Amino acid sequence: MDSQRRIFLASAARIAALTAAGSALTGAGASAATRMNGAGYPFALGVASGSPLPDAVVIWTRINHDPLNAGATPAIALAVRWEVADDEAFQRIVAKGQAMATPELAHSVHVDVTDLAPGRWYWYRFIFGDAVSPVGRTRTAPPASDMPASLKLAVASCQHWEFGSYAAHRHIAAAAPDLVAFLGDYIYEWGAYQLRHPQRAVRRDESFNLQQYRARYAQYKSDADLQGAHRVAPWIVTWDDHEVANDYGNERDELLTPTFLQRRAAAYQAFYEHMPLRLLPLGRRGFVDMRIYQRYDWGRLARFHVLDDRQYRTHHACPRPNRGGSNSVTTRNCPDLRKPQRTMLGTAQEQWLQEGLTKSPARWNILAQQTLMAQSSQVPITRPGDERIWTDGWDGYPVARQKLLDALQASGARNPLVLSGDVHTFYATELSRDAMRPVSRANPLLATEFCGTSITSSSRPQSRTDDYVAMNPHIRYGRSDKRGYMLMEITPAKTTTWFQGLDNVRDSASHIATLASFTVRDGKAGLQN
Repeated sequence: MDSQRRIFLASAARIAALTAAGSALTGAGASAATRMNGAGYPFALGVASGSPLPDAVVIWTRINHDPLNAGATPAIALAVRWEVADDEAFQRIVAKGQAMATPELAHSVHVDVTDLAPGRWYWYRFIFGDAVSPVGRTRTAPPASDMPASLKLAVASCQHWEFGSYAAHRHIAAAAPDLVAFLGDYIYEWGAYQLRHPQRAVRRDESFNLQQYRARYAQYKSDADLQGAHRVAPWIVTWDDHEVANDYGNERDELLTPTFLQRRAAAYQAFYEHMPLRLLPLGRRGFVDMRIYQRYDWGRLARFHVLDDRQYRTHHACPRPNRGGSNSVTTRNCPDLRKPQRTMLGTAQEQWLQEGLTKSPARWNILAQQTLMAQSSQVPITRPGDERIWTDGWDGYPVARQKLLDALQASGARNPLVLSGDVHTFYATELSRDAMRPVSRANPLLATEFCGTSITSSSRPQSRTDDYVAMNPHIRYGRSDKRGYMLMEITPAKTTTWFQGLDNVRDSASHIATLASFTVRDGKAGLQN
């Protein structure tokens, strides 16, 4: 089935369901399929919420009735009403207002709803003319002084449209988490609109300007299962490379394009336009520089340090001739890897993270970031320098990784957990100061890492991942043959993580199963099955 057919069927089913829902919500027979000046349903991209605080949450939508033809929306500002209630039937509306959807921001709507009660669920919707949006469920963070009994967290990343269905999002919605963390590659900048087999996919139809990135987001967000996962809980989000360009770092792309910053600014703007994100003040260069690293507290139970390892990083070490981007190198043959000034996060973000860790009151300190932090050599190691590593991940920034681990140790922050994505593989790892030495009193475990597989994006054969686990003993588990997500339950006493793998990513009705589970206990870094 090609992607346009997929959009049509998903949209038709969604609109049919929303027609009944819209009538029930309004009580006046207003249908969710009401036409906008003869056009289609204006909320075809759904609704979302995110960036939860104890007294506020961001709610989002975008007026776009034709996902493959964004230009059909009039290039004028549109008034959109919004409502937030503390019951699903909207009998008790606690906040409401009107927001303008402007063409300058793709007719997206971001409402930072404030003065809400902490630690409770809310329902929200948007209204444009006679059309009523789907109803979303969201919640505020607990009060800063509270110790919640638990937090159910879903963690996802890497959802290339052409490589499969979004069945994993259907299962995320069914799990009804309190919070969803998305760790990057929400879109891929390239990919034909036709559904293609992963092994036959070709890199084409690449996005370079704002209109193209907007079209890609509209394509992805037209998916009913993705919309469903957005409707059940607030999201916290960060980006990785494919929201802009494969393996970009700072202001450099793979092709060393002189005008790359213009492309990056367009991609950053499109990201904001489509995420339930509380935008921090932009600098004089607008979306050329967009700070996304932020901190979220879940009472005293958990602090999320949401990182950006793309925008501020030092350029990749030892790239291929006349190229930027990543490479696979042997560490002894790439001395640039060990240069002390090399950074993954940039000085300002490093200082911000150090402060957030040092002052954290949380039982669990969670680094929500993009890529695998544990060392992952691709060949056996008999002596230092044998490692063959991929330079786009933390292995390409070993000094910066060491600095981060030292900061973790010095901060005294309790129970550090690292959440990762990007590599399309489930990994459970244990992070010590020196991965080449056995864990000991002189080389203690500092953090536990859980890396999630992709929603759809393909990976290496499982046999190769088995080799990686054998060659890197601090990687305790690896599974690359399944797509899916991570489900976590965080309590004051322990955190349990389940790796959830689909039977068949090509099947939108696929079942899902737990592939492995691990527990980390309060005060004791390391994995327990």
